[in-house]
Amino acid sequence: MTTDNDNFEALLKASEAIPAKKLSPGQKTAATIVGIDGETIFLDVGLKSEGVINSSEFIDEEGELSVTIGDTIEVYLLKSTGSEQLFTVKIGSGASSAHLEEAWRGGVPVEGYVKAEIKGGFEVTMSGNVRAFCPYSQMGLRRVENPVEEYVDTRMTFIISRYDENGRNIVLSARAYQEEERRQKRELLQETLAEGQTVEGVVSSIRPFGLFVDLGGVDGLVPISEVGWSRVENLEDSFHTGQQVRTVIKGLDWEKDRISLSIKETMEDPWEKTVASLSEGKSLIGTISRLASFGAFVALAPGVDGLIHISKLGQGRRLNHPREVVEAGQDIEIVIESIDLESRKISLTPSDYTSPEEKKEKEHQEFKSYLTSDKKKKQSAQLGSLGELLKAKLEEKNR
Repeated sequence: MTTDNDNFEALLKASEAIPAKKLSPGQKTAATIVGIDGETIFLDVGLKSEGVINSSEFIDEEGELSVTIGDTIEVYLLKSTGSEQLFTVKIGSGASSAHLEEAWRGGVPVEGYVKAEIKGGFEVTMSGNVRAFCPYSQMGLRRVENPVEEYVDTRMTFIISRYDENGRNIVLSARAYQEEERRQKRELLQETLAEGQTVEGVVSSIRPFGLFVDLGGVDGLVPISEVGWSRVENLEDSFHTGQQVRTVIKGLDWEKDRISLSIKETMEDPWEKTVASLSEGKSLIGTISRLASFGAFVALAPGVDGLIHISKLGQGRRLNHPREVVEAGQDIEIVIESIDLESRKISLTPSDYTSPEEKKEKEHQEFKSYLTSDKKKKQSAQLGSLGELLKAKLEEKNR
């Protein structure tokens, strides 16, 4: 028969068998606020002893405490002293300078004020008056056009990459902190992103071949062919870094770190609407959008182009390039020759174009007309000669 004492003993042994949770300085963990006493907040981090964190790390701009008992927060272990575990969200400007060495050893983020640009980078002050240095290359993940305007007089979060001479020589890296943030966000995005999903992002970089868009921890590429239905020659004419864009995920390859995006697929397809109003043989005015060696593309509507083949330009002249007779931006009267719905192609001809068959038929008709006209002239001439002959004979008889 099992007694309550037996059950208690089994539970005790089971709890002893579970290895105690251990944290190393700099390690990040989730913590639950279990008590607040003045300047100290007590945390439950799954250890046998409670953790503590300074309440000043949670004072908002109005001077009020922004957390309460029961809240779960992300914290770093700063150091362990006996039974006390000291945690931090990040070492802020009001923290003790003695904690900076501990932050360096543990990789704990530190907050700094970017004071001025100096040779090779920026001077940063921490914990009130501790000076540090951050090189240009470590100020962020991407190069910025005007680093002074971007960084000076701002507060940023850094990782201490070098701590020498008892804190007299401190080198910082904001890039290392941002890379770690992105890594964590990337792990979360792997669980939430899926092909076909519509997501918001921010243009992080513009290249000749497309746009890189930050999806909140990972960049995706919008190829130039996917930025819109209309052809774009220069992306910087339509987009700028920092611009919010709406995209559709076309492809995900986490192993190769590639995400393919499309802005075009978030827009209404102009093809169906435009083609519904067109028909073969219809005449209209279009604008030449671009030239190619094989012909001229004519914009029939935003995002819908038709093609005039080079053989149909120049009224029968043999051309080396369409630019010999037309230019981009020129208005031209055209006739729709054919519409291929499956391949989404529209063939055009200039309104003054005559096909070889039509030209041959025209020449044939002109020749027939000439022959008919010439025959009538001969007949008329013959009749005229006969009349003169009869007249002469009548005159001779009358004599």
